[in-house]
Amino acid sequence: MSEIAPDDKDWTWTLERACPDCGFDASAIGEAEIARLVTAYTTPWTDVLARPDSATRPDPTTWSPLEYACHVRDVCDLFAARVRLMLDEDGARFSNWDQDVTAVESRYAEQSPAVVAEEIPVAAARLSEAYAGLSGSDWERRGLRSNGSEFTVLTLGRYGLHDLKHHLWDVRA
Repeated sequence: MSEIAPDDKDWTWTLERACPDCGFDASAIGEAEIARLVTAYTTPWTDVLARPDSATRPDPTTWSPLEYACHVRDVCDLFAARVRLMLDEDGARFSNWDQDVTAVESRYAEQSPAVVAEEIPVAAARLSEAYAGLSGSDWERRGLRSNGSEFTVLTLGRYGLHDLKHHLWDVRA
């Protein structure tokens, strides 16, 4: 299997303008919508992973739907943990997460589509629950990514939603 070129782009620009590919507009997302949209943007993965070719890459340098699904599951867990960290510690520092290293080390391409289809709603529920019921100053608590990008709980939610929606676009769901 060919190696996927690492994605080293800084996607934080999606907080400032709509994504020309998937159409996601972070500025249009209100606080109260985040928990619901996590569920809306992860529910289609059950159908995606039921496709007979879900483990097949469309070309040697593009993740398969299964690999994208594994990434979505892990993004949900990572972002849920980061929200909890920000709520516990304003100005929290996030350890580096290399999604490409994780994909290789976790053997995304070899995971079971049926198992991943069961894991995504569980991980999505953790992320959705991290956002449900937040109020007031909770939304302004801060966190810093290892590259120095600063987020609030709100902007992290919007950023994460773009990731979830964009990967549905990637697999044409």
